[in-house]
Amino acid sequence: MTQDAETALARLRDLCLAMPGTAERVSHRAPVFVVAEDKMFAYFWHDHHGDGETVAVVRTTGAEEQRMLIDSEPELYSLPGELAAFGWIAIRLSGAATDWDRVGDRVAVSWELAAPRDLLEAGGR
Repeated sequence: MTQDAETALARLRDLCLAMPGTAERVSHRAPVFVVAEDKMFAYFWHDHHGDGETVAVVRTTGAEEQRMLIDSEPELYSLPGELAAFGWIAIRLSGAATDWDRVGDRVAVSWELAAPRDLLEAGGR
């Protein structure tokens, strides 16, 4: 993994693990972040299937939100292969221009979509 990818993973890890009830696991040799022990809310993919991209993959509310995000910023958002059908979106993390506040907002939304009610009531953001 490149230094830029390592830095991106460290930043994503900090954002994800700051949310209540979260942990990091490995799934298919990639870091995945879960809430309430088993509900996935973020993945970190670097060169997934040889695509050359470094991305965070997070939940959305579904196809309409996916389309809206991609239409508004196609250079930032893309469909994450096999997870796209389940309402996930990929956020490019490559380069120094990454807007980590925006990534943090999307991570928080994804966490909210996955977290059980008791954790939502405890507050995520």
